[in-house]
Amino acid sequence: MESTTHPRPVHLGRKVMQMRELLGISQETVAEQLGISQQAISKIEQKEEVDDTTLDRIAKAMGISAEAIKNLQENATVYNVVANHGPLSDHASVLSGQASVQNYQCTFNPIEKWVEAIEENKKLYEALLKEKDEKVALLEKVLDKLK
Repeated sequence: MESTTHPRPVHLGRKVMQMRELLGISQETVAEQLGISQQAISKIEQKEEVDDTTLDRIAKAMGISAEAIKNLQENATVYNVVANHGPLSDHASVLSGQASVQNYQCTFNPIEKWVEAIEENKKLYEALLKEKDEKVALLEKVLDKLK
């Protein structure tokens, strides 16, 4: 029994979306650079076929070549890594397929950082109050001398 597999059709709109997300670029940013609405970008990303002119313009807005979008492999692994760990910042490594993603652990307590920031603000505020009091005292001396 012979089985034939038909290649999945290339969905360029999905590739545009995946590349945009890999690069960490929003639809709004691409839309602004192209002078169109965010909804128009969304519609393009939903299309299976995207004409070459539009693809070239979108690629240029994202700072890559249209070929990079066309050659992007619809790879669930890469897509899941991006979805779970955020966009990859090294565009060249993404396009060459040599990107490595490291698991970064948060090594600080956000609440402690917040408390530190509050304490720093308090110190700065106290310094401003002290400076204001000194300025008021100086102005009072000048005013007394003028009387």
